[in-house]
Amino acid sequence: MGRPALNRVPNESLAQWLARSGLSNVGLARAVTQLAHARGHRQINPDESRVRRWLSGETPRDPLPGLIVDVLAERVGLPLSATDLGLPASRSAIRVDRPDLPWTAVGTIEAIATLTRSELMLPHTRNSAQATTIHRGEDLLDALHFWTSAKGTVTGRSQPGGRIGKPEVDGIREITRMFRDADNRLGGMLSRRAVIAQMSDAIAMLDSCTYSTSTGRELFAAVADLGSVAGWMTFDSGLHTSAQRLFIVALHAASEGADKALGAHVLQCMARQMSHLGHVEEALDLVQLAQYGARRQATPATVSMLAALEARFHAILGTYDESERAAGRAEDAFTRIDTGIEPVYMEWFDRAELCATLGVAHQIAAKGDAGPRRTQRAEQSLRLLSEALAHRPDHRVRSKAFDHLGLARTHLVAGELAGAQQETAVALEIFGTVNSSRISDRLIELHDEAAPFSTSQEATELREEIRQAVSPA
Repeated sequence: MGRPALNRVPNESLAQWLARSGLSNVGLARAVTQLAHARGHRQINPDESRVRRWLSGETPRDPLPGLIVDVLAERVGLPLSATDLGLPASRSAIRVDRPDLPWTAVGTIEAIATLTRSELMLPHTRNSAQATTIHRGEDLLDALHFWTSAKGTVTGRSQPGGRIGKPEVDGIREITRMFRDADNRLGGMLSRRAVIAQMSDAIAMLDSCTYSTSTGRELFAAVADLGSVAGWMTFDSGLHTSAQRLFIVALHAASEGADKALGAHVLQCMARQMSHLGHVEEALDLVQLAQYGARRQATPATVSMLAALEARFHAILGTYDESERAAGRAEDAFTRIDTGIEPVYMEWFDRAELCATLGVAHQIAAKGDAGPRRTQRAEQSLRLLSEALAHRPDHRVRSKAFDHLGLARTHLVAGELAGAQQETAVALEIFGTVNSSRISDRLIELHDEAAPFSTSQEATELREEIRQAVSPA
């Protein structure tokens, strides 16, 4: 029942998970025997001494590794792999620290199970140094390019874990809606671990239950949308490497769900993260990848959203004519939106979001334009950002903070320091109710942008109020 090994090393991983499960050596032996017999392996009857040998480093033969994994996974309530237990894997281990995951259903299930399991073990932290370790450039884009042509490989499965259908898919979608609302109201820090745990449970169903091919696709799409929320909350918490990994596995899940428009939504999340970290060219590349990949499935809301982001990124890069053309495409596509046919994950892209995205694009252009159009661009930015605030639903609390910060920064561009201080005060009041590292980052940017006006009392007070708000207690 095991292979002898020279210089055998104790299996500390198995020992740790066994201790966490609460099973004794006898208990594990008994549970493995019962499961083996239930699956037709009547010849498998490990005892307590055999478990001790596994713990001392003996490698059990197939199918024992899989049986041990399933027993301990059920006991601890988390999806585990053989690798987690220091046992030989039955298939190649997926490296979730790389963007080049396989575009297959099996690979996507394993990647999400591995990632959510490791994410649940992360300490909760407000400050993160992960921004320097995210994948960029060709390393990222070459891997994601295959999304445009990847075909879903999911097929119906028959497993002993019970049958799932539309009610389970609808349940995941409803939970996703609830978490998305919590994120809008409170920021990502409070709920991200709960979302990841829910994502882990959902992917476990894909790996262990019976379902048809069509249900499998719908379930993958539901997991992808849930993953986009998990990634967004993680990004909002400042955990950039983890967020990127979650976005990548969500993109793979969207591919298995045969939903290119949902994939485009995930890519725009990744693009916003890249822009936030100052990698604007990569952000634009991700938007263009989303536009190409979703060209046959994109709804008017998707087209408008991606064009609006394109306008913002072109403005940052100083290509103002391209920015204006993209803004025109965004406005045109927005007029064709029929909310009755738009997917749930596009509900957030409303008139307020369009105005805010384009308003920031004009603000950036005004800041970088020393010519006669500077004042015109600033006025356009103020108009659009004010319109965004007027249309914001009450539950989009964090977005309102960004709108006020956008207005404050535009007032600075126009040299209107009193207006900048007033809008900053409102943003700071909202910041006190929302846990979001992104708001903190934007406040620090505003603090730095106000430095040239430090001879003004309004600017001095603005900077001091921000410093007090974002400094560690």
